[in-house]
Amino acid sequence: MSGNNNWWRGAVIYQIYPRSFVDMNGDGIGDLPGIERRLDYLASLGIDAIWISPFFKSPMKDFGYDVSDYRAVDPIFGHIDDFDRLLRHAHQRGIKIIIDEVWSHTSDQHHWFHESRASRTNSKHDWYVWADAKPDGTPPNNWLSYFGGPAWTWDARREQYYLHHFLSSQPALNLWNPDVLKEIFDIAKYWLDMGVDGFRLDALHTYQHDPELRDNPVRVANDVIPMDMPLSNPMSYQKRIYSMGTPHVVPFIEKLREYVNQWPDRCLLGEAGGDDSEALAASYVQTGKRLHMAYSFGLLGSRMTHHDVSETVKRVEQKLGDGWLCWATSNHDTVRVVSRMHAPDHLHKEAALMVMALGLSLRGSYCMYQGEELGLPQAKLAFEDLRDPYDISLYPEHAGRDGGRTPMPWHKEKPNGGFSFAPETWIKFWEPHRDLAVSVQEHNSDSVLNHYRRMIGFRKQIPALRDGDIHVLDTPEPIVAWVRKTDDYVLLCIFNLSPDQQNWTLPDDNTYSMVSGISNGSEISVENDRQVVFHPYGFGFFGCTQPKA
Repeated sequence: MSGNNNWWRGAVIYQIYPRSFVDMNGDGIGDLPGIERRLDYLASLGIDAIWISPFFKSPMKDFGYDVSDYRAVDPIFGHIDDFDRLLRHAHQRGIKIIIDEVWSHTSDQHHWFHESRASRTNSKHDWYVWADAKPDGTPPNNWLSYFGGPAWTWDARREQYYLHHFLSSQPALNLWNPDVLKEIFDIAKYWLDMGVDGFRLDALHTYQHDPELRDNPVRVANDVIPMDMPLSNPMSYQKRIYSMGTPHVVPFIEKLREYVNQWPDRCLLGEAGGDDSEALAASYVQTGKRLHMAYSFGLLGSRMTHHDVSETVKRVEQKLGDGWLCWATSNHDTVRVVSRMHAPDHLHKEAALMVMALGLSLRGSYCMYQGEELGLPQAKLAFEDLRDPYDISLYPEHAGRDGGRTPMPWHKEKPNGGFSFAPETWIKFWEPHRDLAVSVQEHNSDSVLNHYRRMIGFRKQIPALRDGDIHVLDTPEPIVAWVRKTDDYVLLCIFNLSPDQQNWTLPDDNTYSMVSGISNGSEISVENDRQVVFHPYGFGFFGCTQPKA
């Protein structure tokens, strides 16, 4: 592939959750050959890169985010030769491959942990975070895990507690240990030498804890509401200033960036959760020194209201400096966006198109989650159909991950929507998704799928969208608007976030004209050529080629 060390800047990235994308061997679980089979489809979207969720060897207690061997492909996904072939064929189509690295913790089945827990004196005794009990035998502090309950589990062999931010089967690596860092960098080298184009760093905010293990303080009424978890999670009661999101993560990022810079044209994308997701994301990115880009939970966890959208974008721009953000409105950990918005059923398509245009017009890169280009709503699963331990532990107040992980609908008429020919799939296919299958939308010029193709193409044609400045306008609810600008072009982007018709008057600072073929559900008023009528969830783009100084 030709060299372009800024390919990631403004890129459109497509996230694949491989278990649910395409199953080629008929075991009911998606695999790497399935991804390869759909490369032509992915290329037709106009995307720049694919982010693949973990496919490494794992006991699958957290479905791949509990790694037992960072250099091996789990047999359910295929073989290392399958990945090598996928990588080569993606590159032949001009698509970059980003893989998901889980370096904050391992599986408790990893041989490192087996050795570490065996004694307090072996060569890996401090490769994980171990701590003595308090005098009364309770955990060393009040830290909680994402999955509910203490973030500490007692190990009788060492007679100590070990830290886990997620499941007790996901012990936290001690990233203060230089031997652990060396091993992580060697793993990075293995995949970079193979030719991967970058890493998505899972749960980056959990990488380095407070070495003094101080208690987290209690969250009070005026504190920032966390966007990376539901309020039904007891972790939301704490300000996680010592367990995660500490300033110590930044020096690690800088060391990693310096190391990865040895390979040209590669990128680092970090997940920044925690109490102030936007501030953390901004602190993790810096031109030439830290991550190439990060993403926050500001839009991932929101209902896409006027306040959510406008305040999140403003907050990011205030804090970002010379860094770069990767926006997303859905992923494998959240309720799908059209359902999160509570859009009426008859307006799901309009809501999906509005979110598409909004996300792809923001300053930054954009990550779309598989099925978003079809406008898929959240699958509604019965309790007995749940597979995710997080959803199960917080049911019924939270059941937001499995419903976004159901199989991709490829063909309306085929079993399991064309995802798999197996009698049973790893998680139930949701029948209402059939009517939104690729086979239904492919040849309909007005489908959500084909609108995505046009919008991604439009984004590539307009430098102001891919790399221009942004200025968020003060607008009345429920309208949000911003200006994307280069020296010779201004693009005004306006969105109606409600299921009701809205009117809005164009500002008179420039002479704008509606961009044809891209705007949806908006029209210029006949009586007043500066007033725009926005249909429910309508949006419009208005360009000016000779902006006023």
